Amino acid sequence: MRADSDGVVIATGGDGRWFPADPDRLRGDINDYMEGATLAADLDGRIVAAIAPHAGYIYSGPVAGYTFRAIRDSARAGFAPDCVIVLGFGHHRASEGVALLQAEHLTSPAGSSRMDRDAAALLTQGRARIQMDSAPHHGEHSAENMVPFVQMALPETPLVVGIVGDHAPATLRELGEGLGELASTRNVLVIASTDLLHDPDYDRVGRSDRKTLQHITAMDSEVLAASWDYQHQVCCGIAPVLVTIDYARRQGCRAGTLLHYRNSGDDHPEGRGQWVVGYGAVVFTAATR
Repeated sequence: MRADSDGVVIATGGDGRWFPADPDRLRGDINDYMEGATLAADLDGRIVAAIAPHAGYIYSGPVAGYTFRAIRDSARAGFAPDCVIVLGFGHHRASEGVALLQAEHLTSPAGSSRMDRDAAALLTQGRARIQMDSAPHHGEHSAENMVPFVQMALPETPLVVGIVGDHAPATLRELGEGLGELASTRNVLVIASTDLLHDPDYDRVGRSDRKTLQHITAMDSEVLAASWDYQHQVCCGIAPVLVTIDYARRQGCRAGTLLHYRNSGDDHPEGRGQWVVGYGAVVFTAATR
């Protein structure tokens, strides 16, 4: 992301590295990803949380399409959220706590979204580990790659975009409590950005990802957290996933729904034995209110 003018931040996708820079092509690709997603059954209740992958769109876009097709269809059915919280993490820069993007509007080649400054203020109030800080967002694609999908699925919904910089229990607790407080006043959708295991071994990636997705859909965050370490990152974005599961549980969810799974070796077999990355689409629903 980069600042364009006062109050406006632009999601560039690495100027074409992660998603197309051309508006027509980007909107067309995202529309194709969502329309190509065939949901097995109607989801029961309101989607309160979701997980989507953040790799380059040519790799993970078809899987992300399942998450955002479900979100779009739920909104059209009358369950549109009042606010979307996008949670990513830092691939290259270590930081403490949660950094919320400071902007009036966030634009991408797919569109423009108003930032929900009231929601951000509530999240930061009295929580020392949650700050308004745009620096960790610069050059970071994990949250940014969610933005064009959100803009296509929920074009009128304001955003809060955060980078979770560490795995400290205090950070996860403060963010979980803040999201719970925010959800007591409005319908909030939380989206965690994560890829799954990265490894040259195609079969190992598949085995690991199946276990990880079982833990996620069972909302077994303690086992999920225990399965992760820096040498075996079962989620490339574990902190956002743990917070999102906690938030879904606070909203009354008892299980998640796996919409789709693929890994890069399925669609690009030439990468097997070199580098394979897993991608999963999951949503969490709760009773309507």
